[in-house]
Amino acid sequence: MIKWTTVLLIFCGIFSQVDAQENLNPASPGFDVFRADIPHGEIDTISYNSTTVGATRKALIYTPPGYSADKKYPVLYLLHGIGGDEKEWLNGGHPEVILDNLLAEKKVEPMIVVMPNGRAMKDDRATGNIFDREKVEAFATFEKDLLNDLIPFVEKNFPVIANRESRAIAGLSMGGGQSLNFGLGNLDKFAWVGGFSSAPNTKKPEELVPDPAKAKEQLKLLWLSCGDKDGLITFSKRTHDFLVSNNVPHYYIVEPGGGHDFNVWKSGLYNFAQLIFK
Repeated sequence: MIKWTTVLLIFCGIFSQVDAQENLNPASPGFDVFRADIPHGEIDTISYNSTTVGATRKALIYTPPGYSADKKYPVLYLLHGIGGDEKEWLNGGHPEVILDNLLAEKKVEPMIVVMPNGRAMKDDRATGNIFDREKVEAFATFEKDLLNDLIPFVEKNFPVIANRESRAIAGLSMGGGQSLNFGLGNLDKFAWVGGFSSAPNTKKPEELVPDPAKAKEQLKLLWLSCGDKDGLITFSKRTHDFLVSNNVPHYYIVEPGGGHDFNVWKSGLYNFAQLIFK
């Protein structure tokens, strides 16, 4: 178990009392800008059979620079928001650029990143009324698709380390709620959990963490972040307050001036990625 200490975190104008293992550094200028002078990973599309949905589903997968089938890698499952799909992170946040840059600076562990469609239904396109009950319920159904179909596919077809210590889950907005719900609800599967601007689908804290002592023992990292101008911050704040009252170590980052947008989410990924798998 990682040793945690309580610190006052100060970076990028952020002031927040958190339980943390170390101080975080501000994102360096250009952290999300493509650099031609460094090695680059690859983004590919994978198709997997979903017994949960009864259809073939697609996801994007990032493999790091120097990727080799002769090596074993940890895996981050990175989830999108209610209006997105498996391409939302790629189009809006370019996680491959952020990770390539961090790898070039030796600030992260080489990892595989899987970006699935978290809307587990046969027609999983982000079209029409994205708030239809059927479409919203499909985000909850994705838990079964993730655990029973996608993860087994990835672990069968890619050289990954198949244990909880080498498996992380994080997401933005609706995907942030999914990450907290699924990650904290399956601590036998995930040791690293992150929610960026988590949405109203996030379960109540006492449901997320029914056994604080167990969560404290099993979690290697729990991350919550949100912009202070984001109307959804109450969902992150109530989780943070519960975790504090139950002495569960975690990061809680409030970004001043931050809205419900990729500026906050990219910053979250930048810091979360540097903490996992270590």
